[in-house]
Amino acid sequence: MNRRELIQRVTFMLGGVMAAPLMAGAMGEVLNSEPGLVADDLQEKLLAEVADIIIPATSTPGAKEAGAHNFIIRVVRDCFTKDEQKKFYDGLAKLNDDSKSKFGKGFVDLTLPQKNEMIEDATVYNKDFFREMKNLTITGYFTSEIGATQALAYDPIPGKFDGCTTLEKGQKAWAL
Repeated sequence: MNRRELIQRVTFMLGGVMAAPLMAGAMGEVLNSEPGLVADDLQEKLLAEVADIIIPATSTPGAKEAGAHNFIIRVVRDCFTKDEQKKFYDGLAKLNDDSKSKFGKGFVDLTLPQKNEMIEDATVYNKDFFREMKNLTITGYFTSEIGATQALAYDPIPGKFDGCTTLEKGQKAWAL
């Protein structure tokens, strides 16, 4: 085995380990047999707002309209260990506390430019939370009906597979 093969195998192995909770959530599986932390109303609103900043509504609906926050709550509850759940919700609380410190009000009550500024700050000061939130939001959005059919080009009965085709300018990427 040469160095290139070793790096590829290690990458695939680590990618599989990190992707397991996301894929389990997308498939509706439960990896965590312990009772999970229950998101309260404020946490649910915060998750919806943060997800909507990550994937905002444009010509297609955003993450909030697609229900990505519900996906995130389910994956965190069913697929994360108790310590991972606590760490995730602590990161969410830190974002809200930082908003109160900086602007005198919680994240949900901020204006759009202020929310964007807080998310930009989170990419530096709350990096672990933001990275996890971004991954969960993207997975939740593009596996939702809205994400798969309105944001991506969805073909319910695909024809021939052509793996090497050029996309036209403005053409949507294909849904999974």
